[in-house]
Amino acid sequence: MFNSLSLKVIIFGFIFTFFSSFGQSFFLGLFNSSIRETLSITHGQFGSIYASATLLSSFLLIWVGKKIDDINIFRFAFYVSLLLSFSCFLFSKISSIVFLFIAIFLMRFSGQGLMSHTATTTITRYFTKSRGKALSAGWFGLSTAEFILPVLMVYLLTITVWQNIWIFISLLTLLFLPLISFLLIKNLNFDSREQKNLDDFEKKEIKQWKRIEVLKDYRFYIICLNMLAMPWIATGVFVYQSFITESKEWGSFVIAQSFMTYSILSVLTLLGSGFLIDKFTSRKLLVFMNIPLFLSTLVLIYFDSSITAFLFLGLIGVSNGLANVLGSSTWAEIYGVKHIGSIKALTTALMVFSTAFGTALFGFLIDYGFSIEQISIVSSIYIIGSIILLFLVRNKLNPTYF
Repeated sequence: MFNSLSLKVIIFGFIFTFFSSFGQSFFLGLFNSSIRETLSITHGQFGSIYASATLLSSFLLIWVGKKIDDINIFRFAFYVSLLLSFSCFLFSKISSIVFLFIAIFLMRFSGQGLMSHTATTTITRYFTKSRGKALSAGWFGLSTAEFILPVLMVYLLTITVWQNIWIFISLLTLLFLPLISFLLIKNLNFDSREQKNLDDFEKKEIKQWKRIEVLKDYRFYIICLNMLAMPWIATGVFVYQSFITESKEWGSFVIAQSFMTYSILSVLTLLGSGFLIDKFTSRKLLVFMNIPLFLSTLVLIYFDSSITAFLFLGLIGVSNGLANVLGSSTWAEIYGVKHIGSIKALTTALMVFSTAFGTALFGFLIDYGFSIEQISIVSSIYIIGSIILLFLVRNKLNPTYF
């Protein structure tokens, strides 16, 4: 299915999405209790710091992320790797609220932001005919991390202090990522593209939208409403997993164990969605993306048994698997790939911004006495509203041809 260069691009994407996990909310949320205990801060204070740092990283990502269109991808990946390593080291040295803000900002910017942006932009650019399957394989890296890391970190926290874990991650990143980037994508550039058979493709040229043109397209905002549901709601769940566990009276290991279900269903959905996208297009699948996420909020509203934690996170995993692939392929289908780095820098920044919003909102509601069931009701209203809007414009999500 894939030639040698194609496989290298996919492996690169897999590794970079795996390492992006160190800046993802599901991973940072595992250290929530340890950090709050070290600094003696509340859920709401941690959430406010996390949200403001994440918000700042999203603004910077809009400018830095577009540079991937202008420089060699290997150089870009090399700089991102060094920044991630430094960020992890700084995270191990948190000793005050100021340090916490700076460390979270750098982790969100380099990890969740630039690492995933580098991986998905590279795959989206290179592949045309097999873009869906390639993105699925690339995002499998993050799903693998989500399967392995929660249980591993919970175990490591019982045998060593959390600062030592971050020092090890920093060294691993510094030694491994620059080398693997050199071996896989040293000679890759914007003109390196998957070979396509013109018999399988329309010969009409799709319009290559610039970012300023995308910002004037009303469809962009409706799609974004749906794309951003998963990041802000899932981030709230991951960052405040200890609050959910306490509210539902689940055991301390239940959420970590449930992440395995989340990861397995994310992977299965990733694998299936890649084939479906290449067959039916992202535009036709987009309206189904958040239905499992909506169902997960209903589970949290109506059920308390610890076994439902697996169903709850499993449904989030299905939406996550769809969102990871659709979040990159949809923009390429509608707006082309010439300026995809610039466009994805914007959409990735919006995604990071939404995680800041989710963290702040959850923290605010928790501090004001909202139960997890009431927070789930708020989330479900947003989801169903965005799905209805998308359904109304579903027949207008087509590319423009010359």
